[in-house]
Amino acid sequence: MPRKSLLDLYRMKEKGEKIAWLTSYDFPTAQFAQAAGLDMILVGDSLGMCVYGYNGTVPVTMDQCLRHSEAVRRGAPDVFVVGDMPFLSYQTSDSDAVYNAGRFLKEADVDAIKLEGGVRIVDRVKAISDAGIVVCGHIGLTPQSSGQLGGHKAQGRTAEAAKLTVEDAVAVEKAGARLLLVEAVPPEVTAYITKTLTIPVLSIGAGLPCDGQLLIVSDMIGQFQAFTPKFVKKYSNVAEVITNAMKEYVKEVKESKFPADEHTYKMIEGEEAKFLKLMG
Repeated sequence: MPRKSLLDLYRMKEKGEKIAWLTSYDFPTAQFAQAAGLDMILVGDSLGMCVYGYNGTVPVTMDQCLRHSEAVRRGAPDVFVVGDMPFLSYQTSDSDAVYNAGRFLKEADVDAIKLEGGVRIVDRVKAISDAGIVVCGHIGLTPQSSGQLGGHKAQGRTAEAAKLTVEDAVAVEKAGARLLLVEAVPPEVTAYITKTLTIPVLSIGAGLPCDGQLLIVSDMIGQFQAFTPKFVKKYSNVAEVITNAMKEYVKEVKESKFPADEHTYKMIEGEEAKFLKLMG
């Protein structure tokens, strides 16, 4: 099956077919994502919390994002993969932004890059897009700048804030973004943005009326335990499954029940006696 392309995503929007995507940070999870029929994968800077145990996304580096993107591409060769540009990989200048976005394509073979911000980063969006790289914008709650937003809080909940969110969306599309992720805003705002823009609009905690949905895989499968955002639905609880398996392993090791005979290798018939003789 050919790799899903940007054109495929636009066709899905035209047909009203919802786009399903998740984050992924490693080879086996990416394999699961492709087998499950995911349309897109985001190698998010959320790996800082979900993989490395950071308190947020700010410490994440370009090299970390690139290595994880490489692994995901190997695991999901046919899925549309978006690399997430970490903090300070694009804020400093247009040239830095283009160079680092290009690294995602050259070193990890992603299909697009994502960067956070609306009106304030339109120059970066335009520079990257003009370089021939597909850009996914990200507005609403933007974790890299959550300190300025007063923490990880929903955005666009007042009329004036909603208007600013719409202005961010329009500005990002006008600057050349080909996809837009809207995070943690009311569904009414998402619906207005989706109706106004021509590019696919995707939601993470921004309601149903848009072109597709994103969740953090570690939240969705119940692996990340520190906290669960309001907008997450847990489809499984792998933390419980894994912990119980480990507990059972510890118990069997302590009680000398593991390994059993079926978990060990046997010497070739007659070789044990020769071995004992050799050893005196």
